[in-house]
Amino acid sequence: MSRTLVAYFSASGVTARLAETIAKAAGADLYEIVPKVPYTAADLNWNNSSSRSSVEMNDKASRPEIAEEVENMGQYDTVFVGFPIWWYEAPRIIHTFLESYDFSGKTVIPFATSGGSGMGKTSDILQKTCPAAKVLPGKRLSVTASEAQIKSWMGELGL
Repeated sequence: MSRTLVAYFSASGVTARLAETIAKAAGADLYEIVPKVPYTAADLNWNNSSSRSSVEMNDKASRPEIAEEVENMGQYDTVFVGFPIWWYEAPRIIHTFLESYDFSGKTVIPFATSGGSGMGKTSDILQKTCPAAKVLPGKRLSVTASEAQIKSWMGELGL
């Protein structure tokens, strides 16, 4: 068992591909953050203010349920947390994930995919969600990032 976990939420499969590359580069275990109620295409329509994703992102207290827990979360020292950028930050289900476990003494490394938005204040927001963790600066990465590029980024982080 690895002491590193790559946990990710992927609404359309894009973040999943990147998470797999990061897990391979880091020699990490992989865990998909699956919503208890899956998102439909209509749910993800950010142009519709009544869509599920819009409603969730407009409610900072929204915490969509997750289908399954991470087994033996206590064994991990480092947790990469991946997601698509929604409204310039992490989707609310990421907060559900981070609030579901004790991250005391753990290092959390956010990574994101996006069609063009940057990370914004995502790392600062996530630090407030899991204050006992050391949250490193997040990075938006291309879904086509190579294993070598990921390893270079990890080196920059001191991993």
